[in-house]
Amino acid sequence: MIENKLKNKLLVRQNGGITMITITDLRKEVKEGDWTNAFKKAVETLVSQGGGTLYVPAGCYYTHSIQLKSNITLYLEAGAVLDFTDDIENYEVISMEFEGIAGTMYKPLIYASEEENVSVVGQGRINGNGKRWWEESKNFPHKRPYLVCFDRCKHVRLEGVTLENSPVWTVHPIYCDDVVIHGVKIKNPADSPNTDGIDPDSSKNIRISDCIIDVGDDCIAIKSGTEDTPKKMPCENITITNCNMLHGHGGVVIGSEMSGGVRNITISNCVFQETDRGIRLKTRRKRGSIMENMVFENIVMDKVMCPFVFNMYYYCGAGGKEKHVWDKAAYPLDETTPAIRDIMISNILVTSATAAAGFMYGLAEQPIENIRFSNCSIRMVSDGKPATPAMMAQLEPMQGDGFFLRNVKGICFSNVHITGVKGEVINTDETVDITVS
Repeated sequence: MIENKLKNKLLVRQNGGITMITITDLRKEVKEGDWTNAFKKAVETLVSQGGGTLYVPAGCYYTHSIQLKSNITLYLEAGAVLDFTDDIENYEVISMEFEGIAGTMYKPLIYASEEENVSVVGQGRINGNGKRWWEESKNFPHKRPYLVCFDRCKHVRLEGVTLENSPVWTVHPIYCDDVVIHGVKIKNPADSPNTDGIDPDSSKNIRISDCIIDVGDDCIAIKSGTEDTPKKMPCENITITNCNMLHGHGGVVIGSEMSGGVRNITISNCVFQETDRGIRLKTRRKRGSIMENMVFENIVMDKVMCPFVFNMYYYCGAGGKEKHVWDKAAYPLDETTPAIRDIMISNILVTSATAAAGFMYGLAEQPIENIRFSNCSIRMVSDGKPATPAMMAQLEPMQGDGFFLRNVKGICFSNVHITGVKGEVINTDETVDITVS
């Protein structure tokens, strides 16, 4: 039974001891169609009650950023749309890392910082209205905002909602513990810059399931900071399952920000369709740390440019043209030398790949180690568009190639079938230790 009570001059409902506020009960806080104050007032009231549910019924709500607090659930009913304004000049600015670099950013549109038990759920839509952010980004004094960001939070849930037109990365859990992302749909235009889908960053115990992601950059990117990140923490214990990745630069990408380490990753039962690359690991000298203990299984890829890319000479980003990034000579090993090792890839079906079946290039001083392929079928399209599988210097475009391997130790192919290759099925040199059965 729902009992209505008037507290703090707002309509607060008690249902089984759980406080609920319906945003439309705060219409008096709306000024010139802007619901920002109404959302702020609702959150403040829920905090005063120890938490509860902020219920958003069907309708369109024009607003600036919404900052959530501990023990609060933002529930969007089917037909509800949070329509975020592109009134950039009136957005609050906060300190926030982007691509592992500390700096300033316009406050994320849905945001929680150092909170616990925070949820965004329902069947509604969250529209970031990113067009102005994309087109004028070079003119802004601060970084574009994430659409949904949980910063140093615990016990987070994002479920059911549709996220679209993000100004930059769409969902960014950073320094978080225990995050569930389930049944979310993400849609950003193909030409929208840096609009990754889900980017777990220096976080642990992440579960991503049953999502559909169609974006202008990487669908899912797992990160843990760069050599310039103030506090390096690993990204670990992550499962990704039952997801569809459509278009984008990569299906699941790990790095190139990986200076805190990335480990204990399982990706299963997914479909990658028309992503540039399928599974992509990228790093370079000075990043340090290790990518390790990963399982990729039961994945279908269709019309990808290159299904497997492991690149330790990645040159994009600040400092990417320096000699240590592209130099193929062996350097001394130290704590800044990155490593990739211990990866199992099984039960993969690839159809209509265009550039190469796979590309792996380890460092001369630190080869990629212990990679095992089993029960995989890869079909190339020999007349596909030529393309460069990896972003590294002195690499020519490929077309219908097989596996290209350099500086790889302990790679094993078992029951792997590759068809439609124009040249060598496996292109190696003396830097590769390989077993084929």
